[in-house]
Amino acid sequence: MAAAIQPLPVTSVLFACTYNIIRSPMAAGILRHFHGNRLFVDSVGVRESDEVDPFAVVVMEELGMDISRHRPKTFEELEDTSFDLIISLSPEAHHRALELTRTMACDVEFWNTFDPTLVEGNREAMLEAYRKVRDGLMERVKDRFPTQRGPMV
Repeated sequence: MAAAIQPLPVTSVLFACTYNIIRSPMAAGILRHFHGNRLFVDSVGVRESDEVDPFAVVVMEELGMDISRHRPKTFEELEDTSFDLIISLSPEAHHRALELTRTMACDVEFWNTFDPTLVEGNREAMLEAYRKVRDGLMERVKDRFPTQRGPMV
């Protein structure tokens, strides 16, 4: 009987969304929070943008995660392109991630994640939309990358 082939462990993850200002920085911040330096984590967007979304910074700070120093970048600005896994969070980013698999040996997962900028209303309504995105990403990250015992290095 042949032994089942075990997938290689994931050691580097790239989160991708449309602008790299809300969803992908949140997901990267969450994964870093739970896994420290055990995994190499980066995030990227399909389109250029100037700075991380202030609402994303606020809702992440509520959980003690600081993404305020994040600087958005595009796929073209990536310094390292050897990732084990790309997790795309928007349809546009998913198409771009799949294109990368032509030249990069990596897996791609699509976690279709709502864009909270589509919600209209007062500040509290906006924050609630961002919290829902954050909490959904937190759940997905915890499920996909369970924490192990031992200190983070």
